[in-house]
Amino acid sequence: MDWKIFLAIFATVFIAELGDKTQLATMLFAADKEVGKFTVFVAASAALVVASAIGVLAGSMLSEYINEKTLHYLAGVGFIAIGSYTLYTA
Repeated sequence: MDWKIFLAIFATVFIAELGDKTQLATMLFAADKEVGKFTVFVAASAALVVASAIGVLAGSMLSEYINEKTLHYLAGVGFIAIGSYTLYTA
């Protein structure tokens, strides 16, 4: 395992997930006194693992048909579009 890449991916995803709607939803579930905290943790963790697995599979499938540099550009344009839309609707 390449630890440099591992840490870069971990840091990027960790920072991206802080304070997003997924974390807020998880906090709301955990705040319910009738719901077990371990259940919330396991369910939220499993959901993030499955979502990440879908991302990895989609990325690896796309990389077979689309150049890696093109994928980077598309991802960048996508992030800019989402950010612009978020600013516009705020």
